[in-house]
Amino acid sequence: MSYLGEIAALITSGTYAVNSALFTIAGRKVGSMVVNRVRLAVACLFLAAGHWVFLGAPWPVDAGWDRWFWLGTSGIVGLVLGDALLFQAFIWIGPRISMLMMSLAPIIAAVTAWVFLGESLSLIQVAGILITLLGIAWVILDKKPTHPARKENYLKGILFGLGGATGQGLGIVLAKPGLGGEFSALSGNFIRMLTAFLVMVMITLVQKKYQETFLKLKEHPHALGAIAGGAFFGPFVGVSLSLYALQHISIGVASTLMALSPIYLLPVEYHYFHEKIGWGAILGTGLALVGVAVLFMS
Repeated sequence: MSYLGEIAALITSGTYAVNSALFTIAGRKVGSMVVNRVRLAVACLFLAAGHWVFLGAPWPVDAGWDRWFWLGTSGIVGLVLGDALLFQAFIWIGPRISMLMMSLAPIIAAVTAWVFLGESLSLIQVAGILITLLGIAWVILDKKPTHPARKENYLKGILFGLGGATGQGLGIVLAKPGLGGEFSALSGNFIRMLTAFLVMVMITLVQKKYQETFLKLKEHPHALGAIAGGAFFGPFVGVSLSLYALQHISIGVASTLMALSPIYLLPVEYHYFHEKIGWGAILGTGLALVGVAVLFMS
């Protein structure tokens, strides 16, 4: 059915809203790096089980080395580097602003494809980029953190959010060659996640941080539940659905629908995280999403 791709993209934005809130809760207790390590491990378990149930094997045995290269590199850039910055942004500026910064990811992907892959950008698409940047700038300038820790790290949080969006944007471009043909989106997600997990394990061993992970989880056992929930909704369900959407509908429609997370997070941040949200933030968020729609629907 032609509308399944749109439904997948719409659900994706909802799962990203849920997982960003859960990772924020966990990150403020155990730190962003612990969240990144544990969620990759949990996500790999979910993906292996899902891959076995739906595709008959716990891993993509039919994937060639070229798919492993492109999807694996995409996982390192997007899930290890990009998400490390994003998770720290969750702690400093909250899930809504962080996810709004992530709406820059498809723009970064489009500009990267324009520069390095020769894909063209029309004047309307350039206008969409400028509208998005204006909307994000409006939200950033309207936001006035009241919590001392949030106020002190607000600028750093914005920069880390921008770094996270850059990692995700480059990850999108790198994943595209590995998803050609009828290759399963679930398999592509598993390759990205497994590669990122193995790289994260090596980094943890080199830094000798493995004990820190267990100690912090022991100190805050409820954080593990939040990480597991976030890993289920984000890396497992959300990313798999996003890759499915990219395979079955245009990048424009998929990117626009998957960028709705900041809208979902407005009531969450107001009621759960007790952040004040002014009309400027709401209108700026809407303007940024209009810019994303203009960019990719043109």
